[in-house]
Amino acid sequence: VQLQASGGGLVQAGGSLRLSCAASGRTFSTYDVGWFRQAPGKDREFVAFIRRRGGNTDYADAVKARFTISRDNAKNTVSLQLNNLKPEDTAVYSCAASDTMIWSNRANEDGYRYWGPGTLVTVSS
Repeated sequence: VQLQASGGGLVQAGGSLRLSCAASGRTFSTYDVGWFRQAPGKDREFVAFIRRRGGNTDYADAVKARFTISRDNAKNTVSLQLNNLKPEDTAVYSCAASDTMIWSNRANEDGYRYWGPGTLVTVSS
Protein backbone atom coordinates (compact mmCIF):
# COMPACT_ATOMS: atom_id res chain seq x y z
CA VAL A 1 0.00 0.00 0.00
CA GLN A 2 1.17 3.54 -0.75
CA LEU A 3 0.31 6.39 1.58
CA GLN A 4 0.24 10.15 1.19
CA ALA A 5 -0.54 12.62 3.95
CA SER A 6 -1.96 16.06 3.17
CA GLY A 7 -3.75 18.95 4.78
CA GLY A 8 -0.98 20.57 6.76
CA GLY A 9 -0.42 24.30 6.92
CA LEU A 10 0.07 27.34 9.10
CA VAL A 11 -2.55 28.04 11.75
CA GLN A 12 -2.82 30.20 14.83
CA ALA A 13 -3.00 28.69 18.29
CA GLY A 14 -6.55 27.59 19.03
CA GLY A 15 -7.24 26.91 15.37
CA SER A 16 -8.04 23.69 13.55
CA LEU A 17 -6.77 21.61 10.67
CA ARG A 18 -7.90 18.39 9.05
CA LEU A 19 -5.22 16.02 7.82
CA SER A 20 -5.87 13.25 5.35
CA CYS A 21 -4.00 10.05 4.63
CA ALA A 22 -4.81 8.71 1.18
CA ALA A 23 -3.98 5.11 0.35
CA SER A 24 -3.56 3.32 -2.92
CA GLY A 25 -2.85 -0.27 -3.74
CA ARG A 26 -4.29 -3.20 -1.88
CA THR A 27 -7.60 -3.16 -0.03
CA PHE A 28 -7.26 -0.43 2.55
CA SER A 29 -9.70 -2.03 4.96
CA THR A 30 -7.13 -4.71 5.74
CA TYR A 31 -4.74 -2.16 7.27
CA ASP A 32 -4.57 -0.58 10.70
CA VAL A 33 -3.37 3.01 10.49
CA GLY A 34 -1.42 5.25 12.81
CA TRP A 35 -0.49 8.91 12.77
CA PHE A 36 2.90 10.00 14.06
CA ARG A 37 4.59 13.38 14.25
CA GLN A 38 8.13 14.66 14.45
CA ALA A 39 8.91 18.11 15.75
CA PRO A 40 12.19 19.84 14.87
CA GLY A 41 15.04 18.34 16.83
CA LYS A 42 12.85 15.71 18.46
CA ASP A 43 12.14 12.02 17.96
CA ARG A 44 9.07 10.89 16.09
CA GLU A 45 6.14 10.26 18.43
CA PHE A 46 2.82 8.49 18.29
CA VAL A 47 -0.29 10.61 17.85
CA ALA A 48 -3.32 8.42 17.05
CA PHE A 49 -4.37 4.97 15.86
CA ILE A 50 -7.40 3.42 14.21
CA ARG A 51 -8.21 -0.22 13.58
CA ARG A 52 -8.86 -1.46 10.05
CA ARG A 53 -12.65 -1.40 10.45
CA GLY A 54 -12.59 1.77 12.51
CA GLY A 55 -13.94 0.09 15.63
CA ASN A 56 -11.04 0.91 17.94
CA THR A 57 -9.04 4.08 18.28
CA ASP A 58 -6.32 5.35 20.57
CA TYR A 59 -4.57 8.66 21.19
CA ALA A 60 -1.46 9.99 22.80
CA ASP A 61 -2.21 11.73 26.09
CA ALA A 62 -0.98 15.04 24.66
CA VAL A 63 -3.72 15.12 22.00
CA LYS A 64 -6.66 13.40 23.69
CA ALA A 65 -9.87 15.45 23.55
CA ARG A 66 -8.33 17.69 20.87
CA PHE A 67 -7.61 15.33 17.97
CA THR A 68 -10.00 12.84 16.36
CA ILE A 69 -9.05 10.03 14.00
CA SER A 70 -11.54 8.51 11.56
CA ARG A 71 -11.54 6.53 8.35
CA ASP A 72 -13.58 5.96 5.22
CA ASN A 73 -12.53 2.65 3.72
CA ALA A 74 -14.74 3.22 0.69
CA LYS A 75 -12.58 6.25 -0.13
CA ASN A 76 -9.30 4.71 1.08
CA THR A 77 -8.68 7.57 3.47
CA VAL A 78 -7.93 8.12 7.14
CA SER A 79 -8.49 11.58 8.56
CA LEU A 80 -7.09 13.32 11.60
CA GLN A 81 -9.05 16.32 12.86
CA LEU A 82 -6.83 18.66 14.86
CA ASN A 83 -8.67 21.10 17.11
CA ASN A 84 -7.50 23.65 19.66
CA LEU A 85 -4.01 23.50 18.23
CA LYS A 86 -1.06 24.57 20.35
CA PRO A 87 2.42 25.73 19.31
CA GLU A 88 3.81 22.46 20.66
CA ASP A 89 1.76 20.60 18.04
CA THR A 90 4.07 21.99 15.37
CA ALA A 91 5.59 19.01 13.55
CA VAL A 92 5.64 16.96 10.40
CA TYR A 93 2.71 14.56 10.59
CA SER A 94 2.97 11.19 8.86
CA CYS A 95 0.59 8.29 8.48
CA ALA A 96 1.64 4.67 8.59
CA ALA A 97 -0.12 1.37 7.98
CA SER A 98 0.19 -2.24 8.99
CA ASP A 99 -1.69 -5.41 8.10
CA THR A 100 -0.08 -7.36 10.95
CA MET A 101 -0.59 -4.96 13.84
CA ILE A 102 -0.78 -6.22 17.40
CA TRP A 103 -2.89 -3.96 19.60
CA SER A 104 -0.15 -3.64 22.21
CA ASN A 105 2.24 -2.37 19.54
CA ARG A 106 0.00 0.35 18.10
CA ALA A 107 2.05 3.28 19.43
CA ASN A 108 5.38 1.83 18.34
CA GLU A 109 6.59 3.06 14.97
CA ASP A 110 8.43 -0.24 14.47
CA GLY A 111 5.04 -1.94 14.24
CA TYR A 112 4.24 -0.23 10.95
CA ARG A 113 5.51 -1.50 7.64
CA TYR A 114 4.22 1.22 5.30
CA TRP A 115 4.90 4.93 5.62
CA GLY A 116 4.08 7.91 3.47
CA PRO A 117 5.62 11.37 3.14
CA GLY A 118 4.49 13.69 5.91
CA THR A 119 2.71 17.01 5.93
CA LEU A 120 3.93 20.00 7.93
CA VAL A 121 1.71 21.55 10.58
CA THR A 122 2.89 24.87 11.98
CA VAL A 123 1.05 26.48 14.88
CA SER A 124 1.88 30.08 15.67
CA SER A 125 1.40 31.60 19.12
